Amino acid sequence: MMVLFRSFAALVSVITVIAGSALAEDSSTDTPPVDCPLAKHGVHPGDLRPFKDVEKYIAFLERPDRARWQRPDAVIAALGLGGGETVADVGAGSGYFSFRLARAVPRGKVVALDIQPEMVRHIHHRAMSEKIANVEAVLAKPDDPGIPAGADLVFVCDVLHHVPDAAAWLGKLANDMKSGARFVLIEFKQGKLPQGPPEKLKIPRAKLLSLATSAGLVLDTEKPQLLPYQTFMVFRKP
Repeated sequence: MMVLFRSFAALVSVITVIAGSALAEDSSTDTPPVDCPLAKHGVHPGDLRPFKDVEKYIAFLERPDRARWQRPDAVIAALGLGGGETVADVGAGSGYFSFRLARAVPRGKVVALDIQPEMVRHIHHRAMSEKIANVEAVLAKPDDPGIPAGADLVFVCDVLHHVPDAAAWLGKLANDMKSGARFVLIEFKQGKLPQGPPEKLKIPRAKLLSLATSAGLVLDTEKPQLLPYQTFMVFRKP
């Protein structure tokens, strides 16, 4: 019996060593940090909306038919990314563009910012579960886009019409951008369209241009035909 016990103990010891080695090897791979991005802001999981409610909104943002008019691949191709940039996806939502942008900058990084902690939780969880090392989810403030230092490109899609004080918000965004960085602005066009917010929430193109230039940005590129229902403008900080 003693011999059997010792043999079993030895077997357990070997399994423990193997398991420990496997864990150490797995932890050495490039994976997103385990630290919850909400904890540092004091957000308690119990205060978040239920998963079921959030999943409905995520499903809406990620619906398959959206790609037909949002044309995410064409949008990212139009950005002309080199692969090593740091991109700030402001108002990232479900990460619809965040993870696509991450594939376009394999040697860079995407900082996905959103003011909704549920969206930050979702992006962080997906990045961890899929081991997408170059996506970082960050909780932003409603009045501060939270542009990370050194960002080469700031991406804002269908967000500005939700911002109460767009002028102040863009001013803060531009102020935090480094010289030479680009700002991509996508917003719904005016007129009756099958997609987009109510007409009263839409921002005319002339107003978008005025807001961005008043913030100190210079229009670099505009592709009116790229998207059927949205404007696509790229500004640059001098």
